This record gives sequence, structure tokens and C-alpha cells, in this order.
Amino acid sequence: MKINELNLLIAEGEGLTVEFKEKYTPKIDRDIVALANSKGGLIILGVDDKGKVLDEQLTNQMKAEVLSLARNCEPHITIPKVSQVGKAIVIEIPEGDEKPYSCSSGYFRRLDAVTQKMTQKEVGTLFKNANAISYEERICRDISWDDISKEKIKIFFKEAGITINKIDPQDVLTSLNLATKSGIKNAGVLFFARDPRRFIVQCETILVSFKGTNRLDILDRKDIQEDLWTQYQEALIFLKRHLSIRTEIKGLDRRDSYEIPLETLREAVANAIIHRDYSVRGTSIMVEVHDDKVIIKNPGGFPAGMSQDKLGALSVRRNELIADLFARLHRSERMGSGFKRIRESMEAAGLPFPKISSDEFFFIEFERPAKAKESIEKDKTGGLVEKLGVRLGVRLGVNQVRILEFITKNKFATIVEIAGKLELSSTAVENNIAKLKEKGFLRREGSDKSGYWVITG
Repeated sequence: MKINELNLLIAEGEGLTVEFKEKYTPKIDRDIVALANSKGGLIILGVDDKGKVLDEQLTNQMKAEVLSLARNCEPHITIPKVSQVGKAIVIEIPEGDEKPYSCSSGYFRRLDAVTQKMTQKEVGTLFKNANAISYEERICRDISWDDISKEKIKIFFKEAGITINKIDPQDVLTSLNLATKSGIKNAGVLFFARDPRRFIVQCETILVSFKGTNRLDILDRKDIQEDLWTQYQEALIFLKRHLSIRTEIKGLDRRDSYEIPLETLREAVANAIIHRDYSVRGTSIMVEVHDDKVIIKNPGGFPAGMSQDKLGALSVRRNELIADLFARLHRSERMGSGFKRIRESMEAAGLPFPKISSDEFFFIEFERPAKAKESIEKDKTGGLVEKLGVRLGVRLGVNQVRILEFITKNKFATIVEIAGKLELSSTAVENNIAKLKEKGFLRREGSDKSGYWVITG
């Protein structure tokens, strides 16, 4: 390994296939078996958790001890190379072909950037799946390096908080275990291809808002056929656009919150993307907003070894590489406690845990709170308009109240639409909206073209 390759790995930080250690200790046998039980990888001695190089020197005795630790694992693990690179020591661990492996302390595996001891059930699951090659690991034969977007790599590094001077797509994807000498893996295509759907047609998330409680009348639909990070972001923007905001005032403090906690929705969307079965053609992730519920579903159902009664207690990853990328982006919990976080977040908001089911798809269904449903009906019938007239009329001009009344019925209304319906000039509408914003009664969410109005008074 060259020093520039090591510097790139250190800049990217620990992950599924990279472990930092400040210094050598015999306990690295846990990391050796963990990497062998996962995707293989590197143990880098002389680097702390924050990526600071501390200077560790390789001796013949240390090298002999490391090789001995690997040989004493069960089955034996052969380490191809232990080398000094700059001020650090790099130990290369191959992915094992006789999984599961154990050391004197038990069975271990990598879960994103963490070496975790395995339960008996997890050992059994790993044994059953040992010879399976996941879809994300397969080499995409049709793609070339010219099809990889440097801009998407830059965005990834920015979101992950990683600083790097020069971006070489081949070096970056190789260091993230998304490519080999044979080519680019499907996980790399899904995240960094300029046009991922050109190579993987099922790379898609469909976002739909329905009128009522059935799936008959569509109010809004958006098909996202971009990389997985874009799919994640667009799904959350869509959910925020179509869910109600609840305002709570305590003393001088004001707190706005969505009817379903955003942290819960973030976890559910990330879970759908991370655990989707990308090998199933003709399918998409679906995000549905109904008047009474929100449903997020992904193709694939429960991964092998997982069931509903094990949620939160057992972590089984269908797509370890994709999970590692989302963990680096700080959008999923590294220890696999996503459903525990959902439960805690919903309990804190006084809401029930979502309904979960699985067949060929995995479904998670959030009930929209009764108060939110009531406010939806009030918006439709004009109940909120009456409240505004009584509570705000004294403080607002006649046209300002008329504008607010119109927006309660159509939060997506444009300036031109408001002006036409109220028989006002566009300038008059713009001036009154500016005053409403100054007084804190109105704000704009999103862009001028695709955003919507939120009454905050």
C-alpha cells in the first residue's frame, strides 16, 4: 500500500472494512475474525478514532504475534500482508471462505464501523448465508469509470464531513470497498453513477400522496430515478411537504414539530433503502401519504434470519456496503438500533409504534394522529378560516385575512392564483404576503416553484 492510499483511508474514517487502533494489543484477534466474517478489510495500527496518526513501528516480534493470533483462530486465518506504511502499520485481512470464524473471545463481526460480538442466532444466520454473494457485491459488467460522477463523490464527502484534496473515482470507490480490479460493484453504481438506472433499472423510489384513505385519487406523485442518496433526500422533502406541522407555545418559546417525528421518518426511509432487495427487477421503494396513514415499503421482505419478533434485538443486513455508506453519512445508527430509535421517538411524541408486516415486501405503516386528521378536515371545511377571522382579524388587514383564508384551502397556491381568485393585483398580494411574513403569520417552505405556504400565526 502506498502512503497516498493510506491517507485516503484515514481521511474517510473507520467503516465496514477499516478499523483504527492506537497501538497493537493481542485483542486485535477480535477485529481479525470480525473482518474475516464480513467483507475482509484492513486493521491500521497507530491511528486513533479521530484519524490522528500516532506513530506505531512494526517489529519482527509484533509481526510474528499478529500472524500467530490469526493462525489460532478457528478456522485458521491466513494474513497475506503486514506492512509499515509511513508511521502506521497496515494488516490486511481477507474475507473468509469458511465462515463463521472465532477467536478465544468468541465470534465477532463488523457492523458498519464497529466490531461486535455475535449472538448464537447471528452465528447460525452467518453460517447459513456464508456462501451467498449479495446483489450489491456483484460486479456491474456494463459500467465504466467514465460513468461515475465526481460531483456525487464530492457531495458524499461533504455530507460525511470528510476533507479530501483530490478525487480519483477509482481510488475512492476501491477504498470504500465499492470496486475491485475486476470492476465496479452494484453498490457503487447505486450511489455514484451519473445515471444509475441505465445500469440498474430497479433503482427507483416512487413518492405518492393520495386523497382520502384509499389509493384511488392521486394528489401528487414523484418518481425518483437517481442515486440512493438523492432518493433518500427527495423522500424526506416529499413527506415534509405533505404532513401537518404542529405548533406548541410555552411561555416565550415556540416549537414546531411534524405530526410524525422527522427522526422517525428519516430512520424508516433509510431502512427501506438499506434493506431493499435490489436484485428484484420491476419493483420500487414506495412512500405513500394517505389522510390517515403513511406507508413506506421496500421490495424484499425480512432478510434471511430476521423476523418481526427479532426487530431491535437482532441485526441482519441485506446490504452491508450500502448500510456502511449511510452510516458514514450519519443517516443510520451504526449499531443497528434503528427500530429501537423509532420506538423511543414515537413514545416521546405520545404516538403508537408503527405497524410492521412482511411478505415479498417489507411494510412500515405510521398512523397519522387524530388531531392532525381533524385539522385536515378543518382545512377542507373552512373551520380554520373561522378561527383565523376571530383570532387574527383585529391585528390583520382585510386582504391579509382573505389571503390567509385562501391559503388554508390551498397551501400550494401561487401569487397569480391568489390574485386571480381574490381579484387583487399581484403586487398587492406580494405586499400583503410580505407583511404577513414580517408579523410571523406566514412562511414559505421549499422553492417558489414546488414549495408551499405554512400558516404560523
